[in-house]
Amino acid sequence: MKLKKKIFEQHLYHEIDDEEKAEEYLDSSLPLIGLIVMYFNGLEKSLDRIICEIFTDRSDSTGLIVLHRMSYATKVDLFKRFSEDFHFGCDIKIEGYQELIANLRESGRLRNLVVHADWENTDDDGYTYVNLKILSNGMEQEYMQFSEDSLKEIIDLITTTRHGLHEYWEKRNRELYKQTP
Repeated sequence: MKLKKKIFEQHLYHEIDDEEKAEEYLDSSLPLIGLIVMYFNGLEKSLDRIICEIFTDRSDSTGLIVLHRMSYATKVDLFKRFSEDFHFGCDIKIEGYQELIANLRESGRLRNLVVHADWENTDDDGYTYVNLKILSNGMEQEYMQFSEDSLKEIIDLITTTRHGLHEYWEKRNRELYKQTP
């Protein structure tokens, strides 16, 4: 994904030269945006289930009480703290763990970019308004180019991350059972 910046002038304005071409781009991208939302929600629910099981495998209620209204990033941080405590306590390292944490974070970051983008202000090159940065030397409008390929890459990352989360959990449980007398 490419990033384009534009100096904010007097009004928040987005230049769209060819509205018909921009509309065609959006028509082909909308199903991919929907898949990102759907697959990300599945990833988050998988993370919720695992965190609930960390608390106790008898009932999800304790975990759900803790997770209620918790942001995704906070859930990732909680999962990371529990996992690292487990690794330390059992004196083990699970291959792929650091990559999993990075992928969980990146999935959330990219999902937020997609979901909070101002899709009605997408130009004919596929640049979509995503943010206004307030800097000491003025304000900048940021635009991200979400190509169909980059949206598919986000989908791949999310599904790979969900699979990696399940793999990690299986490896962790195998290690736990090895430690149990």
